[in-house]
Amino acid sequence: MSISDLFDSGFQKRNQDHFAAIVRVAMSDGVITDEEKAFLDRLARNLNISENDYKEILKNYNAHPINPPIDYDRRLERLYDLARMVYADNIKGDDQVVLLEKLSIGLGFNPDNATYVVDKALKLVDQGVDNDTFAEEIKTMNR
Repeated sequence: MSISDLFDSGFQKRNQDHFAAIVRVAMSDGVITDEEKAFLDRLARNLNISENDYKEILKNYNAHPINPPIDYDRRLERLYDLARMVYADNIKGDDQVVLLEKLSIGLGFNPDNATYVVDKALKLVDQGVDNDTFAEEIKTMNR
């Protein structure tokens, strides 16, 4: 196995784990809505998730660990995707918010301010901000 194969497989595994975390949020209410499905489809394309892997992850999303990125900007990108999925449900129920808080801690955010970060993240997504604005706003609040 070459170095590029190792890099590609590791990169793909992280993408699959990230995708599974988002599926976990989508499934927190037991249903994937049409809006969530459209989001998952776009995300799967962006993360280069194959159709077979997509189906397998949908069936067994809890088998994938949360692999936190080392880079803070990547953590923010993942938090943005997760918050968008919660928002896509149109009902930010307690279960989904608690799950998002747990996932944010799993991504490496400080447990002491996970509730605040998640609240801010959901408000930003509700305002329709893009990924760059989201990241800047979250960074600003942590200074």
